[in-house]
Amino acid sequence: MESPSRTRQGSAMPRISAFFGIVIWMYYNDHQPPHFHAQYGDQEALLLIGSGDLYAGQIARRALRLAQEWEELHRAELMADWELARQAQPLLPIAPLT
Repeated sequence: MESPSRTRQGSAMPRISAFFGIVIWMYYNDHQPPHFHAQYGDQEALLLIGSGDLYAGQIARRALRLAQEWEELHRAELMADWELARQAQPLLPIAPLT
């Protein structure tokens, strides 16, 4: 991974994966329900861990489908990272979609 984290609104937001121009982030101590952030260009969406449903924001339809496919493949790893983030522990990178 290139940059392990970036700062946004004063909170660390580690990058956990990237593929096909989509960057996946997760805030430390973020609000419920469990979710992750998918950024594609200047668009950002929040997707629920466990279903892949769009929770907030917007992202190109193709990028959304790819992020949802990735979420389904890595659901357990995402939930583990969510729990680490809630405890302010370092997050583990997750393999990109290939």
